[in-house]
Amino acid sequence: MDHGIFIGGGGADYTQPQQLLLKYANRHGLIAGATGTGKTVTLQILAESFSAAGVPVFLSDVKGDLAGLSQAGSDSAKLHLPFTERAARIGFTDYAYRAFPVTFWDLYGQKGHPIRTTVSEMGPLMLARLLELTEAQEGVLNIAFRVADEEGMALLDLKDLQAMLTSLGDARAALSLRYGNVAPASIGAIQRRLLVLEGQGGDRLFGEPALELGDLFLTDPSGAGRINILAADKLMQSPRLYATFLLWLLSELFETLPEVGDPDKPKLVFFFDEAHLLFDDAPKALVDKVEQVARLIRSKGVGVYFVTQNPADVPEDILGQLGNRVQHALRAFTGKDRQDLRQAAQNYRDNPRFDIEDAIREVGTGEAVTSLLERKGAPGIAERTLIRPPSSHLGAIDDAARAAVIAASPLAGKYDQLIDRESAFEILQARAKAAAHDAEQAEKAATRAADEAREFTAARRFSAGDAPAKTRRTSSARSDSVGAAFAKSFARQLGTKSGQAVVRGILGGLFRGR
Repeated sequence: MDHGIFIGGGGADYTQPQQLLLKYANRHGLIAGATGTGKTVTLQILAESFSAAGVPVFLSDVKGDLAGLSQAGSDSAKLHLPFTERAARIGFTDYAYRAFPVTFWDLYGQKGHPIRTTVSEMGPLMLARLLELTEAQEGVLNIAFRVADEEGMALLDLKDLQAMLTSLGDARAALSLRYGNVAPASIGAIQRRLLVLEGQGGDRLFGEPALELGDLFLTDPSGAGRINILAADKLMQSPRLYATFLLWLLSELFETLPEVGDPDKPKLVFFFDEAHLLFDDAPKALVDKVEQVARLIRSKGVGVYFVTQNPADVPEDILGQLGNRVQHALRAFTGKDRQDLRQAAQNYRDNPRFDIEDAIREVGTGEAVTSLLERKGAPGIAERTLIRPPSSHLGAIDDAARAAVIAASPLAGKYDQLIDRESAFEILQARAKAAAHDAEQAEKAATRAADEAREFTAARRFSAGDAPAKTRRTSSARSDSVGAAFAKSFARQLGTKSGQAVVRGILGGLFRGR
């Protein structure tokens, strides 16, 4: 098993080792099955096996029960006997409890290191998907990115994008002539979607320090690959944000990593849990991008494994690229269920010992129908397999254990402090202040010019002999002005008790004087 990882025991008596060859592990895979059939345990034992082989792993912890990878399993009364019996039955002689090197990540920064990207790195296509924009609104978003790029303004966080859209609205007349219609309604719709995203906590995804992809490829001193676990239990409350983030990360790996051809083992294995969220209501452009990434990223040394309840959740063009398959039980209660079951069975290489469709329906919890790539990348014959037990703790861990793992992480402190450097928001704010200052100075200059013009006119009149009249008018006007001010002040006082007392005193004095 030096060149493969042990999945479980197959054959009629479950003693035939079923191996996933490391050389073909970057040919991608599928883990499917109904709720409660063992998908999570299969995901856990694959992560353990890749880590032990020196391959870093990235996965999302949707239910909060994969954090146990960081702790060794134990001989609990509930689990020890079934697990040891299973290990003995399938010939898993190397079975032992152990912990694995884990790095916890959390978009919200609560259950792991904060994980961020910038608006510019996310790009308009994925951001439009995240915000569920129409074609017209996506066009305006593309214009915002284009203008920011041309003017050298970095879009790092949401306030940068919001400021950029506001600037776009102010200059929409000129921009519409150059790029096409920049409708205020579209700008308003995007701004509202950004407010909703901010309310869901999505603003924490954007900012700096942004994730350095190299931090996902770390190993521990013994050479074991680190298992990067994204806390996704809270993130799943915003499923579009969850799916878009994972797709962005996968795309970044595709765009950044160099070609490595066919390595002896993957450089990274990426598990996409709840994969149906990626494809639900996805526009064709996005599905095409996923297909492109899945087809080409294997040459970058990255294996992608989709985890979902039903293989029908994955588009056919992408499903055809998933060479390694672990199919847990599917339920078939309705006509559509039976159709999906039949379609799933057709994607396996026939085994004369059993009917694949029946096997997928009948396998119990912890069992699966597997098909793993063989020599030269040929699909393996379908086999009923008893999945091996995990070596790490099965289930969630407490807050103290999680905090200890985070504190011991080689990345402790690197991403904790948010950095807000000069970007589009600050640049546009400075421009607005400069424009306001210039307008104020221009107004003062205009006032000075008007005063100088009046003084010049007055000087000319003085030289023509009009000074006494001018003086009288000015004096009269000033007196009228002072008198009017006094009258207004006096009238206001009449409404008060003290004002009425003053009036009575004045009138009384006048009458007494008479």
